[in-house]
Amino acid sequence: MSEKLSANEGIKTRSNYLRGTLAEGLQDLSTGSLSEDDQQLLKFHGTYQQDDRDIRAGRRAHKLEKAYSFMIRIRVPGGVTTPIQWQEVDRMADQFANGTIKLTTRQAYQLHGVIKSNLKRTIKEINDTAMDTIAACGDVNRNVMCYPNPYLSSVHAEALKISQDISEHLTPQTRAYHEIWLDGEKVESSEEEVEPIYGKTYLPRKFKIAVAIPPSNDVDICANDLSFIAIVEEGNIVGYNVAVGGGLGMTHGDEKTFPRAANVIGFCKPEQVVDVAEKVVLVQRDYGDRTNRKHARFKYTIEDRGVDWILAELNKYLGYDLEPARDFVFEDNGDRFGWMEDDRGRFHYTMFVQGGRVLDTEAYPMRTGLREIAKIHEGDFRLTANQNLVIADIAPENKAEIEALMETYGIASSHERSALRLSSIACVSLPTCALALAEAERYLPEVIESLEEKLEEVGLRHDAITIRMTGCPNGCGRPFLAEIAFVGRGPGRYNLYLGGGHNGMRLNKLYRQDLSQEDIRKTLDPILEHYAKERNDGEKFGDFVIRKGYVAATEWGGDFHDNIKKEAFASE
Repeated sequence: MSEKLSANEGIKTRSNYLRGTLAEGLQDLSTGSLSEDDQQLLKFHGTYQQDDRDIRAGRRAHKLEKAYSFMIRIRVPGGVTTPIQWQEVDRMADQFANGTIKLTTRQAYQLHGVIKSNLKRTIKEINDTAMDTIAACGDVNRNVMCYPNPYLSSVHAEALKISQDISEHLTPQTRAYHEIWLDGEKVESSEEEVEPIYGKTYLPRKFKIAVAIPPSNDVDICANDLSFIAIVEEGNIVGYNVAVGGGLGMTHGDEKTFPRAANVIGFCKPEQVVDVAEKVVLVQRDYGDRTNRKHARFKYTIEDRGVDWILAELNKYLGYDLEPARDFVFEDNGDRFGWMEDDRGRFHYTMFVQGGRVLDTEAYPMRTGLREIAKIHEGDFRLTANQNLVIADIAPENKAEIEALMETYGIASSHERSALRLSSIACVSLPTCALALAEAERYLPEVIESLEEKLEEVGLRHDAITIRMTGCPNGCGRPFLAEIAFVGRGPGRYNLYLGGGHNGMRLNKLYRQDLSQEDIRKTLDPILEHYAKERNDGEKFGDFVIRKGYVAATEWGGDFHDNIKKEAFASE
Protein backbone atom coordinates (compact mmCIF):
# COMPACT_ATOMS: atom_id res chain seq x y z
CA MET A 1 0.00 0.00 0.00
CA SER A 2 1.43 3.37 -1.02
CA GLU A 3 1.91 6.10 1.57
CA LYS A 4 -0.65 8.86 1.81
CA LEU A 5 0.35 12.04 0.00
CA SER A 6 0.82 15.23 2.01
CA ALA A 7 -2.14 17.61 2.18
CA ASN A 8 -0.45 20.15 -0.08
CA GLU A 9 -0.36 17.65 -2.91
CA GLY A 10 -4.15 17.50 -2.87
CA ILE A 11 -4.39 21.28 -2.74
CA LYS A 12 -2.23 21.57 -5.84
CA THR A 13 -4.12 18.80 -7.66
CA ARG A 14 -7.50 20.46 -7.00
CA SER A 15 -6.27 23.97 -7.72
CA ASN A 16 -6.68 23.94 -11.50
CA TYR A 17 -3.10 25.05 -12.01
CA LEU A 18 -2.86 27.37 -9.00
CA ARG A 19 -6.24 29.09 -9.37
CA GLY A 20 -8.13 27.55 -6.49
CA THR A 21 -10.71 30.05 -5.24
CA LEU A 22 -8.26 32.94 -5.04
CA ALA A 23 -10.26 35.25 -7.30
CA GLU A 24 -13.41 34.74 -5.23
CA GLY A 25 -11.54 35.01 -1.93
CA LEU A 26 -9.98 38.35 -2.86
CA GLN A 27 -13.46 39.80 -3.42
CA ASP A 28 -14.69 38.76 0.04
CA LEU A 29 -13.89 41.78 2.19
CA SER A 30 -15.82 40.52 5.20
CA THR A 31 -12.50 39.09 6.40
CA GLY A 32 -8.87 40.06 6.02
CA SER A 33 -7.96 36.43 5.49
CA LEU A 34 -8.19 33.82 2.75
CA SER A 35 -9.11 30.14 3.03
CA GLU A 36 -6.43 27.73 4.23
CA ASP A 37 -6.10 26.09 0.82
CA ASP A 38 -5.81 29.45 -0.92
CA GLN A 39 -3.15 30.55 1.55
CA GLN A 40 -1.00 27.69 0.25
CA LEU A 41 -1.68 28.61 -3.37
CA LEU A 42 -0.91 32.26 -2.69
CA LYS A 43 2.72 31.34 -2.18
CA PHE A 44 3.09 30.29 -5.83
CA HIS A 45 1.92 33.78 -6.76
CA GLY A 46 4.57 35.39 -4.54
CA THR A 47 2.75 36.31 -1.35
CA TYR A 48 2.20 34.98 2.17
CA GLN A 49 -0.68 35.70 4.50
CA GLN A 50 0.58 36.89 7.89
CA ASP A 51 -0.62 38.70 10.97
CA ASP A 52 0.94 41.08 13.46
CA ARG A 53 1.89 38.84 16.37
CA ASP A 54 2.76 41.83 18.55
CA ILE A 55 -0.94 42.66 18.85
CA ARG A 56 -2.43 39.18 18.45
CA ALA A 57 -3.23 38.69 22.15
CA GLY A 58 -4.88 42.09 22.47
CA ARG A 59 -7.12 41.51 19.50
CA ARG A 60 -8.04 38.07 20.81
CA ALA A 61 -9.01 39.60 24.14
CA HIS A 62 -11.39 41.94 22.33
CA LYS A 63 -12.73 39.09 20.17
CA LEU A 64 -11.31 40.68 17.03
CA GLU A 65 -9.96 38.89 14.00
CA LYS A 66 -6.16 38.73 13.81
CA ALA A 67 -4.54 41.75 12.17
CA TYR A 68 -4.08 39.99 8.83
CA SER A 69 -1.87 41.39 6.11
CA PHE A 70 0.25 40.04 3.30
CA MET A 71 3.95 39.94 2.53
CA ILE A 72 4.67 40.30 -1.18
CA ARG A 73 7.98 39.05 -2.54
CA ILE A 74 9.18 40.61 -5.79
CA ARG A 75 11.27 38.28 -7.91
CA VAL A 76 14.50 39.84 -9.20
CA PRO A 77 16.66 37.26 -11.05
CA GLY A 78 20.28 38.06 -10.30
CA GLY A 79 19.23 40.96 -8.07
CA VAL A 80 19.53 43.66 -10.75
CA THR A 81 16.90 46.42 -10.99
CA THR A 82 16.67 49.87 -12.53
CA PRO A 83 16.43 53.17 -10.65
CA ILE A 84 12.85 53.53 -11.91
CA GLN A 85 11.97 50.13 -10.49
CA TRP A 86 13.54 51.15 -7.17
CA GLN A 87 11.44 54.30 -7.12
CA GLU A 88 8.28 52.31 -7.81
CA VAL A 89 9.00 49.79 -5.04
CA ASP A 90 9.68 52.73 -2.73
CA ARG A 91 6.36 54.34 -3.69
CA MET A 92 4.43 51.12 -3.11
CA ALA A 93 6.09 50.68 0.27
CA ASP A 94 4.33 53.86 1.38
CA GLN A 95 1.13 53.54 -0.60
CA PHE A 96 0.34 49.90 0.13
CA ALA A 97 2.78 48.52 2.71
CA ASN A 98 4.31 49.50 6.06
CA GLY A 99 6.71 52.16 4.78
CA THR A 100 9.77 49.90 4.59
CA ILE A 101 11.49 47.78 1.94
CA LYS A 102 13.05 44.46 2.88
CA LEU A 103 16.04 43.26 0.86
CA THR A 104 16.13 39.47 1.16
CA THR A 105 18.94 36.91 1.27
CA ARG A 106 17.77 35.71 -2.15
CA GLN A 107 18.18 39.10 -3.84
CA ALA A 108 14.48 39.87 -3.87
CA TYR A 109 12.36 42.73 -2.54
CA GLN A 110 9.69 42.19 0.07
CA LEU A 111 6.82 44.49 0.97
CA HIS A 112 5.21 43.88 4.35
CA GLY A 113 1.84 44.86 5.74
CA VAL A 114 -0.22 44.90 2.53
CA ILE A 115 -3.88 44.47 3.42
CA LYS A 116 -6.16 42.19 1.45
CA SER A 117 -8.07 44.98 -0.32
CA ASN A 118 -4.75 46.29 -1.74
CA LEU A 119 -3.21 42.95 -2.61
CA LYS A 120 -4.33 42.66 -6.23
CA ARG A 121 -3.58 46.27 -7.06
CA THR A 122 -0.10 46.04 -5.56
CA ILE A 123 0.83 42.92 -7.53
CA LYS A 124 -0.54 44.49 -10.71
CA GLU A 125 1.52 47.62 -10.19
CA ILE A 126 4.62 45.51 -9.52
CA ASN A 127 4.06 43.90 -12.92
CA ASP A 128 3.62 47.34 -14.47
CA THR A 129 7.24 48.02 -13.45
CA ALA A 130 8.44 45.01 -15.54
CA MET A 131 8.95 42.90 -12.41
CA ASP A 132 6.77 40.11 -11.09
CA THR A 133 6.00 37.97 -8.06
CA ILE A 134 5.13 34.63 -9.65
CA ALA A 135 7.26 31.76 -8.31
CA ALA A 136 8.86 33.99 -5.70
CA CYS A 137 7.46 31.44 -3.23
CA GLY A 138 5.78 28.02 -3.50
CA ASP A 139 6.79 24.52 -4.63
CA VAL A 140 8.68 25.75 -7.69
CA ASN A 141 12.05 27.20 -8.53
CA ARG A 142 12.43 30.46 -6.57
CA ASN A 143 14.37 33.62 -7.42
CA VAL A 144 17.65 32.66 -9.13
CA MET A 145 20.61 34.25 -7.38
CA CYS A 146 23.78 35.56 -9.00
CA TYR A 147 26.96 37.25 -7.87
CA PRO A 148 26.09 40.98 -7.94
CA ASN A 149 29.32 42.81 -7.10
CA PRO A 150 30.80 44.14 -10.31
CA TYR A 151 34.51 44.03 -9.54
CA LEU A 152 34.66 41.04 -11.93
CA SER A 153 32.53 42.90 -14.45
CA SER A 154 34.08 41.18 -17.47
CA VAL A 155 32.25 37.96 -16.58
CA HIS A 156 29.40 39.26 -14.45
CA ALA A 157 27.18 40.07 -17.41
CA GLU A 158 27.44 36.54 -18.73
CA ALA A 159 26.67 34.97 -15.35
CA LEU A 160 23.76 37.36 -14.84
CA LYS A 161 22.36 36.42 -18.26
CA ILE A 162 22.61 32.73 -17.33
CA SER A 163 20.70 33.32 -14.09
CA GLN A 164 17.97 35.23 -15.92
CA ASP A 165 17.73 32.52 -18.60
CA ILE A 166 17.33 29.84 -15.93
CA SER A 167 14.67 31.90 -14.18
CA GLU A 168 12.69 32.50 -17.35
CA HIS A 169 12.88 28.87 -18.43
CA LEU A 170 11.69 27.55 -15.05
CA THR A 171 8.90 30.07 -14.51
CA PRO A 172 5.50 28.33 -14.24
CA GLN A 173 3.47 28.65 -17.43
CA THR A 174 0.02 28.64 -15.83
CA ARG A 175 -2.27 31.43 -17.03
CA ALA A 176 -3.70 31.72 -13.51
CA TYR A 177 -1.27 34.49 -12.51
CA HIS A 178 -2.38 36.77 -15.34
CA GLU A 179 -6.06 35.93 -14.87
CA ILE A 180 -6.13 36.61 -11.12
CA TRP A 181 -3.76 39.55 -10.72
CA LEU A 182 -3.49 41.23 -14.12
CA ASP A 183 -7.07 40.83 -15.36
CA GLY A 184 -5.86 38.64 -18.19
CA GLU A 185 -8.41 37.09 -20.48
CA LYS A 186 -9.61 33.65 -19.43
CA VAL A 187 -9.06 31.34 -22.37
CA GLU A 188 -11.83 28.80 -22.78
CA SER A 189 -10.55 25.58 -24.25
CA SER A 190 -11.60 21.94 -24.29
CA GLU A 191 -7.95 20.97 -23.83
CA GLU A 192 -6.55 20.82 -20.32
CA GLU A 193 -3.88 23.38 -19.49
CA VAL A 194 -0.33 22.02 -19.55
CA GLU A 195 2.53 22.92 -17.21
CA PRO A 196 5.40 21.60 -19.36
CA ILE A 197 8.12 21.30 -16.71
CA TYR A 198 6.32 21.06 -13.40
CA GLY A 199 3.16 19.15 -14.25
CA LYS A 200 -0.11 19.50 -12.37
CA THR A 201 1.37 19.09 -8.88
CA TYR A 202 4.56 21.12 -9.41
CA LEU A 203 7.52 20.15 -7.15
CA PRO A 204 7.37 18.39 -3.78
CA ARG A 205 8.82 21.50 -2.10
CA LYS A 206 10.56 24.76 -2.90
CA PHE A 207 13.67 24.72 -5.10
CA LYS A 208 16.57 27.19 -4.96
CA ILE A 209 19.20 27.91 -7.60
CA ALA A 210 22.30 30.12 -7.50
CA VAL A 211 25.12 31.14 -9.85
CA ALA A 212 28.48 31.92 -8.25
CA ILE A 213 31.72 33.39 -9.56
CA PRO A 214 34.82 32.40 -7.54
CA PRO A 215 36.52 33.65 -5.46
CA SER A 216 33.25 35.05 -4.03
CA ASN A 217 30.71 32.63 -2.59
CA ASP A 218 28.28 35.38 -1.63
CA VAL A 219 25.31 33.32 -2.86
CA ASP A 220 26.26 30.46 -0.50
CA ILE A 221 26.25 27.62 -3.02
CA CYS A 222 26.17 25.03 -0.22
CA ALA A 223 22.70 26.25 0.81
CA ASN A 224 21.07 25.81 -2.58
CA ASP A 225 19.34 22.84 -4.20
CA LEU A 226 21.30 23.56 -7.35
CA SER A 227 24.24 25.86 -8.01
CA PHE A 228 26.40 26.69 -10.98
CA ILE A 229 29.98 27.72 -10.15
CA ALA A 230 31.59 29.69 -12.96
CA ILE A 231 34.98 28.43 -14.10
CA VAL A 232 36.89 31.41 -15.47
CA GLU A 233 39.95 31.01 -17.67
CA GLU A 234 41.77 33.95 -19.23
CA GLY A 235 38.88 36.27 -18.43
CA ASN A 236 36.18 34.06 -19.94
CA ILE A 237 33.65 31.66 -18.44
CA VAL A 238 34.44 28.30 -20.02
CA GLY A 239 31.70 26.48 -18.14
CA TYR A 240 30.17 25.80 -14.76
CA ASN A 241 30.62 23.23 -12.05
CA VAL A 242 27.28 21.79 -10.98
CA ALA A 243 26.53 21.49 -7.25
CA VAL A 244 23.38 19.83 -5.91
CA GLY A 245 21.65 18.99 -2.66
CA GLY A 246 22.20 21.98 -0.41
CA GLY A 247 19.53 23.06 2.04
CA LEU A 248 19.56 24.38 5.60
CA GLY A 249 16.09 23.93 7.06
CA MET A 250 15.53 21.60 10.02
CA THR A 251 13.12 21.14 12.94
CA HIS A 252 14.17 21.33 16.59
CA GLY A 253 14.04 17.87 18.15
CA ASP A 254 13.50 16.01 14.88
CA GLU A 255 16.75 14.28 14.01
CA LYS A 256 15.34 13.17 10.66
CA THR A 257 15.62 16.78 9.53
CA PHE A 258 19.01 18.44 9.12
CA PRO A 259 20.99 21.02 7.17
CA ARG A 260 22.97 19.60 4.29
CA ALA A 261 25.82 21.10 2.29
CA ALA A 262 25.76 20.71 -1.49
CA ASN A 263 27.93 18.27 -3.46
CA VAL A 264 29.75 19.23 -6.65
CA ILE A 265 28.92 16.47 -9.14
CA GLY A 266 30.34 17.63 -12.46
CA PHE A 267 30.89 20.34 -15.04
CA CYS A 268 28.83 21.62 -17.95
CA LYS A 269 29.37 24.06 -20.78
CA PRO A 270 27.63 27.46 -20.73
CA GLU A 271 25.20 26.43 -23.46
CA GLN A 272 24.17 23.41 -21.37
CA VAL A 273 23.30 25.28 -18.16
CA VAL A 274 19.58 25.80 -18.76
CA ASP A 275 19.17 22.20 -19.88
CA VAL A 276 21.00 20.93 -16.79
CA ALA A 277 18.84 23.14 -14.56
CA GLU A 278 15.66 21.78 -16.12
CA LYS A 279 16.75 18.15 -15.84
CA VAL A 280 17.80 18.50 -12.19
CA VAL A 281 14.35 19.95 -11.48
CA LEU A 282 12.75 17.02 -13.32
CA VAL A 283 14.70 14.51 -11.23
CA GLN A 284 13.40 16.15 -8.07
CA ARG A 285 9.89 16.38 -9.53
CA ASP A 286 9.85 12.67 -10.25
CA TYR A 287 11.69 11.30 -7.20
CA GLY A 288 11.15 13.84 -4.41
CA ASP A 289 9.09 12.79 -1.38
CA ARG A 290 5.46 13.90 -1.74
CA THR A 291 4.27 12.16 1.43
CA ASN A 292 6.19 14.15 4.07
CA ARG A 293 6.87 17.84 3.47
CA LYS A 294 9.61 17.85 6.11
CA HIS A 295 11.40 15.27 3.97
CA ALA A 296 10.52 16.73 0.58
CA ARG A 297 13.50 18.95 -0.26
CA PHE A 298 16.01 17.81 -2.88
CA LYS A 299 18.67 17.34 -0.19
CA TYR A 300 16.70 14.40 1.22
CA THR A 301 16.24 12.87 -2.23
CA ILE A 302 20.02 12.91 -2.60
CA GLU A 303 20.63 11.76 0.97
CA ASP A 304 18.28 8.80 0.54
CA ARG A 305 19.46 7.70 -2.90
CA GLY A 306 23.10 8.77 -2.91
CA VAL A 307 25.15 11.26 -4.89
CA ASP A 308 26.27 8.64 -7.41
CA TRP A 309 22.65 7.67 -8.12
CA ILE A 310 21.65 11.31 -8.63
CA LEU A 311 24.49 11.90 -11.08
CA ALA A 312 23.67 8.74 -13.03
CA GLU A 313 19.96 9.60 -13.14
CA LEU A 314 20.69 13.18 -14.18
CA ASN A 315 22.89 11.96 -17.01
CA LYS A 316 20.00 9.75 -18.19
CA TYR A 317 17.62 12.71 -18.22
CA LEU A 318 20.20 14.82 -20.07
CA GLY A 319 21.11 12.20 -22.65
CA TYR A 320 24.79 13.04 -22.10
CA ASP A 321 27.22 12.93 -19.20
CA LEU A 322 28.42 15.86 -17.16
CA GLU A 323 32.15 16.31 -17.43
CA PRO A 324 34.40 15.96 -14.34
CA ALA A 325 34.31 19.01 -12.07
CA ARG A 326 37.02 21.63 -12.49
CA ASP A 327 39.10 23.15 -9.70
CA PHE A 328 37.87 26.33 -8.02
CA VAL A 329 38.56 28.29 -4.85
CA PHE A 330 36.17 30.38 -2.76
CA GLU A 331 37.65 32.91 -0.34
CA ASP A 332 34.61 34.29 1.47
CA ASN A 333 30.83 34.64 1.34
CA GLY A 334 30.52 38.32 2.25
CA ASP A 335 30.18 41.60 0.35
CA ARG A 336 32.85 44.14 -0.55
CA PHE A 337 31.81 47.52 0.78
CA GLY A 338 32.52 51.06 -0.34
CA TRP A 339 33.64 52.36 -3.71
CA MET A 340 35.00 50.31 -6.59
CA GLU A 341 35.97 51.26 -10.12
CA ASP A 342 35.73 48.72 -12.93
CA ASP A 343 37.88 48.38 -16.02
CA ARG A 344 35.51 50.65 -17.98
CA GLY A 345 36.00 53.54 -15.56
CA ARG A 346 32.48 53.13 -14.11
CA PHE A 347 31.91 53.31 -10.37
CA HIS A 348 30.02 51.12 -7.90
CA TYR A 349 29.19 51.65 -4.26
CA THR A 350 28.19 48.79 -1.96
CA MET A 351 26.33 49.96 1.13
CA PHE A 352 25.52 48.08 4.30
CA VAL A 353 21.81 47.68 5.09
CA GLN A 354 21.20 46.39 8.62
CA GLY A 355 19.01 43.30 8.36
CA GLY A 356 18.15 44.28 4.79
CA ARG A 357 15.55 46.73 6.10
CA VAL A 358 15.41 49.97 4.10
CA LEU A 359 13.67 52.60 6.20
CA ASP A 360 14.01 56.12 7.48
CA THR A 361 14.92 56.97 11.05
CA GLU A 362 15.55 60.37 12.54
CA ALA A 363 19.24 59.59 12.76
CA TYR A 364 19.53 57.90 9.38
CA PRO A 365 17.06 58.78 6.58
CA MET A 366 18.38 56.00 4.35
CA ARG A 367 15.21 55.39 2.36
CA THR A 368 14.82 59.07 1.48
CA GLY A 369 18.47 59.22 0.45
CA LEU A 370 18.14 56.24 -1.86
CA ARG A 371 14.98 57.72 -3.35
CA GLU A 372 16.85 60.93 -4.18
CA ILE A 373 19.77 59.00 -5.66
CA ALA A 374 17.38 56.93 -7.79
CA LYS A 375 16.03 60.13 -9.34
CA ILE A 376 19.42 60.97 -10.91
CA HIS A 377 21.15 57.57 -11.13
CA GLU A 378 21.39 56.06 -14.61
CA GLY A 379 22.88 52.67 -13.71
CA ASP A 380 21.54 49.81 -11.59
CA PHE A 381 20.44 49.02 -8.07
CA ARG A 382 21.82 45.54 -7.34
CA LEU A 383 20.58 43.53 -4.38
CA THR A 384 23.20 41.30 -2.78
CA ALA A 385 22.65 37.87 -1.27
CA ASN A 386 23.69 39.32 2.11
CA GLN A 387 20.81 41.83 2.29
CA ASN A 388 22.94 44.76 1.16
CA LEU A 389 22.68 47.11 -1.82
CA VAL A 390 25.02 48.07 -4.65
CA ILE A 391 24.46 51.42 -6.34
CA ALA A 392 26.07 50.18 -9.53
CA ASP A 393 27.34 51.40 -12.87
CA ILE A 394 27.68 55.06 -11.91
CA ALA A 395 28.95 57.24 -14.75
CA PRO A 396 32.01 59.35 -13.85
CA GLU A 397 30.09 62.55 -14.56
CA ASN A 398 27.39 61.56 -12.02
CA LYS A 399 29.66 60.36 -9.24
CA ALA A 400 30.15 63.69 -7.48
CA GLU A 401 26.42 64.44 -7.30
CA ILE A 402 25.63 60.94 -5.99
CA GLU A 403 28.47 61.20 -3.46
CA ALA A 404 27.01 64.49 -2.22
CA LEU A 405 23.59 62.89 -1.70
CA MET A 406 25.21 59.98 0.11
CA GLU A 407 26.91 62.41 2.47
CA THR A 408 23.72 64.36 3.06
CA TYR A 409 21.68 61.30 3.99
CA GLY A 410 24.33 59.34 5.88
CA ILE A 411 24.77 56.62 3.27
CA ALA A 412 28.43 57.45 2.69
CA SER A 413 29.30 56.09 6.14
CA SER A 414 27.04 53.04 5.94
CA HIS A 415 30.00 50.67 5.80
CA GLU A 416 31.98 52.31 8.60
CA ARG A 417 30.90 49.64 11.07
CA SER A 418 32.64 46.74 12.75
CA ALA A 419 33.49 43.92 10.36
CA LEU A 420 31.27 41.66 12.48
CA ARG A 421 28.24 43.87 11.83
CA LEU A 422 29.04 44.09 8.13
CA SER A 423 29.08 40.28 8.04
CA SER A 424 25.65 39.85 9.64
CA ILE A 425 22.36 38.46 8.35
CA ALA A 426 19.01 38.27 10.14
CA CYS A 427 15.72 36.83 8.96
CA VAL A 428 12.50 38.84 9.37
CA SER A 429 11.14 36.70 12.22
CA LEU A 430 8.78 38.46 14.64
CA PRO A 431 6.30 40.06 14.48
CA THR A 432 5.07 38.81 11.10
CA CYS A 433 6.59 35.37 10.42
CA ALA A 434 4.23 32.63 11.56
CA LEU A 435 7.11 30.20 12.12
CA ALA A 436 9.22 32.47 14.35
CA LEU A 437 10.02 31.18 17.82
CA ALA A 438 12.24 34.11 18.82
CA GLU A 439 13.35 37.54 17.63
CA ALA A 440 15.96 37.93 14.88
CA GLU A 441 15.93 41.10 12.76
CA ARG A 442 14.90 43.28 15.69
CA TYR A 443 17.35 41.67 18.13
CA LEU A 444 20.57 40.89 16.26
CA PRO A 445 21.71 44.56 16.13
CA GLU A 446 21.53 44.64 19.92
CA VAL A 447 23.59 41.44 20.20
CA ILE A 448 26.21 42.80 17.82
CA GLU A 449 26.38 46.12 19.66
CA SER A 450 27.07 44.22 22.86
CA LEU A 451 29.73 42.02 21.26
CA GLU A 452 31.40 45.04 19.69
CA GLU A 453 32.55 46.13 23.16
CA LYS A 454 34.65 42.97 23.40
CA LEU A 455 35.82 43.27 19.78
CA GLU A 456 37.14 46.76 20.48
CA GLU A 457 38.81 45.61 23.67
CA VAL A 458 40.70 42.74 22.04
CA GLY A 459 41.42 44.40 18.69
CA LEU A 460 39.00 42.51 16.44
CA ARG A 461 36.94 45.42 15.12
CA HIS A 462 38.24 44.98 11.58
CA ASP A 463 38.22 41.18 11.47
CA ALA A 464 35.27 39.80 9.49
CA ILE A 465 33.38 37.04 11.29
CA THR A 466 30.12 35.89 9.74
CA ILE A 467 27.29 36.11 12.27
CA ARG A 468 23.67 35.23 11.56
CA MET A 469 20.46 35.01 13.56
CA THR A 470 17.16 33.36 12.71
CA GLY A 471 13.97 33.13 14.72
CA CYS A 472 13.54 29.43 13.98
CA PRO A 473 15.56 26.54 12.46
CA ASN A 474 14.05 26.75 8.96
CA GLY A 475 17.24 28.37 7.71
CA CYS A 476 15.98 31.46 5.86
CA GLY A 477 19.01 33.53 6.94
CA ARG A 478 21.42 30.65 6.13
CA PRO A 479 22.52 30.34 9.79
CA PHE A 480 24.11 26.90 9.57
CA LEU A 481 26.90 28.19 7.31
CA ALA A 482 27.92 31.05 9.61
CA GLU A 483 30.97 31.16 11.85
CA ILE A 484 28.62 32.28 14.65
CA ALA A 485 24.89 31.60 14.45
CA PHE A 486 21.94 31.99 16.77
CA VAL A 487 18.84 29.91 16.01
CA GLY A 488 15.68 30.67 17.97
CA ARG A 489 14.19 27.99 20.21
CA GLY A 490 11.62 30.10 22.06
CA PRO A 491 11.08 33.64 23.34
CA GLY A 492 14.51 34.95 24.30
CA ARG A 493 16.15 31.52 23.87
CA TYR A 494 18.68 30.50 21.22
CA ASN A 495 20.89 27.63 20.15
CA LEU A 496 24.44 28.81 19.48
CA TYR A 497 26.34 27.28 16.56
CA LEU A 498 30.05 27.80 15.85
CA GLY A 499 32.59 26.81 13.23
CA GLY A 500 31.10 27.45 9.82
CA GLY A 501 33.58 28.12 7.04
CA HIS A 502 34.35 31.77 6.34
CA ASN A 503 34.04 30.92 2.65
CA GLY A 504 30.64 29.27 3.17
CA MET A 505 31.94 25.79 2.41
CA ARG A 506 31.56 24.19 5.84
CA LEU A 507 28.52 23.78 8.06
CA ASN A 508 28.78 24.83 11.69
CA LYS A 509 28.08 22.74 14.78
CA LEU A 510 25.92 23.19 17.86
CA TYR A 511 28.00 24.64 20.72
CA ARG A 512 25.42 25.61 23.34
CA GLN A 513 21.72 24.89 23.52
CA ASP A 514 18.91 27.09 24.79
CA LEU A 515 20.96 30.15 25.71
CA SER A 516 19.15 33.08 27.27
CA GLN A 517 19.87 36.56 25.98
CA GLU A 518 21.87 37.22 29.14
CA ASP A 519 24.08 34.18 28.41
CA ILE A 520 25.19 35.25 24.95
CA ARG A 521 27.97 37.65 25.88
CA LYS A 522 29.40 35.64 28.73
CA THR A 523 29.50 32.63 26.41
CA LEU A 524 31.11 34.36 23.42
CA ASP A 525 33.38 36.95 25.11
CA PRO A 526 36.02 34.44 26.29
CA ILE A 527 36.04 32.70 22.90
CA LEU A 528 36.56 36.00 21.08
CA GLU A 529 39.35 36.90 23.51
CA HIS A 530 40.95 33.49 23.00
CA TYR A 531 40.75 33.98 19.23
CA ALA A 532 42.39 37.40 19.42
CA LYS A 533 45.31 36.06 21.49
CA GLU A 534 45.97 32.64 19.97
CA ARG A 535 44.90 32.60 16.32
CA ASN A 536 47.41 31.81 13.64
CA ASP A 537 48.30 34.40 11.03
CA GLY A 538 45.29 34.79 8.72
CA GLU A 539 43.28 32.14 10.57
CA LYS A 540 39.52 32.67 10.36
CA PHE A 541 37.30 32.43 13.42
CA GLY A 542 35.46 29.34 12.18
CA ASP A 543 38.73 27.51 11.61
CA PHE A 544 40.06 28.61 15.00
CA VAL A 545 37.16 27.28 17.06
CA ILE A 546 37.58 23.90 15.36
CA ARG A 547 41.35 23.82 15.84
CA LYS A 548 40.95 24.68 19.52
CA GLY A 549 38.27 22.06 20.06
CA TYR A 550 35.24 24.23 20.78
CA VAL A 551 33.42 22.20 18.13
CA ALA A 552 34.44 19.35 15.87
CA ALA A 553 34.90 19.83 12.15
CA THR A 554 32.00 19.11 9.82
CA GLU A 555 33.24 18.13 6.41
CA TRP A 556 31.76 19.73 3.33
CA GLY A 557 29.40 17.44 1.48
CA GLY A 558 26.50 16.51 3.71
CA ASP A 559 27.57 14.67 6.87
CA PHE A 560 26.05 17.29 9.18
CA HIS A 561 23.10 15.02 9.94
CA ASP A 562 25.37 12.46 11.63
CA ASN A 563 26.57 15.12 14.03
CA ILE A 564 23.03 16.34 14.62
CA LYS A 565 21.93 12.86 15.58
CA LYS A 566 24.83 12.40 17.97
CA GLU A 567 25.13 15.82 19.52
CA ALA A 568 22.62 18.48 18.62
CA PHE A 569 19.91 17.51 21.03
CA ALA A 570 22.03 16.11 23.83
CA SER A 571 21.64 17.97 27.09
CA GLU A 572 24.44 20.37 27.86
